[in-house]
Amino acid sequence: MWDSIVIGAGQAGLSTSFHLRRLGVPHVVLDANPHPGGAWQHRWDALTMADVNGIADLPNAPLPPADGPERANVFVPGYFSDYERHHDLPVERPVVVRAVLDDGGVLRVESKDGRTWHSRTLVNATGTWRRPFLPHYPGRESFRGEQLHTSEFPAPEHFRGKRVLVVGGGISAVQFLGLLRPITDTVWVTRREPVWHTGEFDEQAGREAVARVEERVRRGLPPRSVVSVTGLLLRPQEQEAARLGAYERRPMFERIEPDGVRWAGGTFEPVDAIIWATGFRPDVEQLAPLHLRSPWGGIQLGDTLATSTTAVADPRIQLVGYGPSASTIGANRAGRVAARAVARQLEPAQAS
Repeated sequence: MWDSIVIGAGQAGLSTSFHLRRLGVPHVVLDANPHPGGAWQHRWDALTMADVNGIADLPNAPLPPADGPERANVFVPGYFSDYERHHDLPVERPVVVRAVLDDGGVLRVESKDGRTWHSRTLVNATGTWRRPFLPHYPGRESFRGEQLHTSEFPAPEHFRGKRVLVVGGGISAVQFLGLLRPITDTVWVTRREPVWHTGEFDEQAGREAVARVEERVRRGLPPRSVVSVTGLLLRPQEQEAARLGAYERRPMFERIEPDGVRWAGGTFEPVDAIIWATGFRPDVEQLAPLHLRSPWGGIQLGDTLATSTTAVADPRIQLVGYGPSASTIGANRAGRVAARAVARQLEPAQAS
């Protein structure tokens, strides 16, 4: 019987584990990956440390300096691995959690390979990477070219000489176009007109953006990404793609055909590959047996700082890396808040 179980050993899970250990809470971290690194180990090889939008330091461990060309899917997992080892965090892997159930007032965690753990509390830190979102469009199954989601993006050279359609209005789409347009022809489509960020994006603007995402979670609505309220920004390495017309956005096509897409006006657009940079959904299906979702489709969290990671429907459950904490700095803060909430939840049991 554990006092707490953490599911996931990415930034949010490691931060939570650090703070649980500091508070003296016996716990175990169950991670689905065979190696340390969270979702970062699965990022595309062309993503360098110069491309990432900043990585917050894990608690009591400054991020080592990176010169820029280091592959993010090597550098960050190495940082996470060193952190686990240095702080002797109790991570078990690989463990793919199938379900979390209430077993007579105790939480029972079941893995896909039949193992079981029991705990008084639980922190879900599974992020989004295992839940890629692929929207359905008529004719998608008929396309004879290549279709890839962000989670499957290979090296840019893979697309040289191909006409590539990039679907999506987020940071990944902007980065893919920046990589691809200098070496091949691209077409960019989004459902809504992209909102570009102009001027300084200071700390106050960041707090306001996070607060808008947080408000949805507090109301029990499905979370949206922070970039949906901050807008998009072109970095210096994307200026050449911009000069070549990569960011001249077109509205969504009407349907997909074997060799391209058909616009609403009837014009045909030939393409060889489609990249679905359409984002991810929160990886929380393992919590379904606990019936945490509100009538509005999201998991409602508390409306104070101390309860901002706590599921309203079941205060034994904390969610980090969910909604406003789905960034590295947000995950760190949420890990500390969640650990304290766990300790408070355990107080009655410890007193008895």
